[in-house]
Amino acid sequence: MNRKERDRMTIMLGIKNHTLNQVQAAALMGLGYRQAKRVWRRYQNAGAAGLVHRLRGRAGLRCHPRAVRAQVLARSAEERYADFGPTLLAEALAKEGIVVDHDTVRRWLLAEGRRTVRRRRQTHRQWRERKPCLGAMVQLDGSHHDWFEGRRGKCVLMVMVDDATNRMRARFSEEETTRASYDVFEGWVRQHGVPGSLYVDRDSIYRCEGPASVAEQLAGQEPQTQFGRAMAQLGVELILAHSPQAKGRVERMNGVLQDRLVKALRLAKISDLKSANQFLEETYLREFYQRFGRVAASPLDVHRSVPRDLDEVLSWEEERVVQRDWTVACAGRWYQLDRQHEALSLAGRKVVVRTLRDGRVQLAYRGRKLKWCPLPARPVRLQPIKLAKAVRVRRPPATNHPWRRRLLRGGRAARFGQGDSGRPPLRSGLPSSPCPNRGNKQLTSTNKRGHSLVSS
Repeated sequence: MNRKERDRMTIMLGIKNHTLNQVQAAALMGLGYRQAKRVWRRYQNAGAAGLVHRLRGRAGLRCHPRAVRAQVLARSAEERYADFGPTLLAEALAKEGIVVDHDTVRRWLLAEGRRTVRRRRQTHRQWRERKPCLGAMVQLDGSHHDWFEGRRGKCVLMVMVDDATNRMRARFSEEETTRASYDVFEGWVRQHGVPGSLYVDRDSIYRCEGPASVAEQLAGQEPQTQFGRAMAQLGVELILAHSPQAKGRVERMNGVLQDRLVKALRLAKISDLKSANQFLEETYLREFYQRFGRVAASPLDVHRSVPRDLDEVLSWEEERVVQRDWTVACAGRWYQLDRQHEALSLAGRKVVVRTLRDGRVQLAYRGRKLKWCPLPARPVRLQPIKLAKAVRVRRPPATNHPWRRRLLRGGRAARFGQGDSGRPPLRSGLPSSPCPNRGNKQLTSTNKRGHSLVSS
């Protein structure tokens, strides 16, 4: 008996001892009077067993036969199905005509001990309080969604949310790129100022995946993306989140916008990005902040003033080496530096090639802008002419050359032959071995330890 049935038995004993009537017993059991009378009648007929639910111990009407369960468990033990999960096993058995729900297969495997429940390990997270001031931290993220419900292709909504006040700025773009991040960030800076820090995810737009250069390693710096370089120049601390929960403010805002903004665009009959961005600027964001905005803990606004060279900072910069003809090559284009910079001795030095978002190109050296003109094509670089080496003509010796003189008969050539070492004689005809010829008995008897080059 379970607890409910034991409580009912206590009430039935009260009726039996005349301490309770059936009306009071019905109120205590939470049943109607007629149902309480049935419970009392079953208790009178069968005692405590009459209070037990009559379906207990009986198989359910939707229960599979025992033969089917045994067949499924036998198939799961086969070698070909040994590593199958419940869902895949149910799909494989269905092809063989054994139709069993995957959840049922899972329960049978758990009951037989052939499968264990693996619980996901939870990661501890620390709750973070909101920043006290407006502009202390702004969270940035791109939300990919079918914002126009099929009226046009999918796009991304770049969203910026202030951590203290929920003040928001958003802008539609085709893709989540560096340019899209530049555009929404510029709109925030133009409206509020430069924030103190920016909380982003670990996308390749904000985090460089490549190794650091030798100069960066010597300086102890991490490699930067173009967006990271721009934030460093503006003095904005770029914080990379390790999980979506870390920047949950903007993640939850994306969920709200995917529900509310989609319907607002539908009601406004907007189906293009230009009209959608205009709708956000003029109508939606103002009403959204009035609904979801909140007051910061401190009235202080820590945004900094807008720099005058904001367009130049939010750009793409590359370092290139000036060639000896004072030309610079970058991205398949060539630039000729002006003669007025001759005093800077730029040949062999590195200059910065800056490409603005409107397509303009600037060349700068140590913060100073350089004057240049574009070249129509790649300059032809002449290779230095290498002089051919003089061919040495080998001429035979003259007739009166010492090599052509005949040695006197009975002289050195006759007195000395090939030595004991077995080496060939020299050009002059003299033997190469310092040892005397053993065939010459006269020299052997007079000079046993060597020979003299002086003829007798």
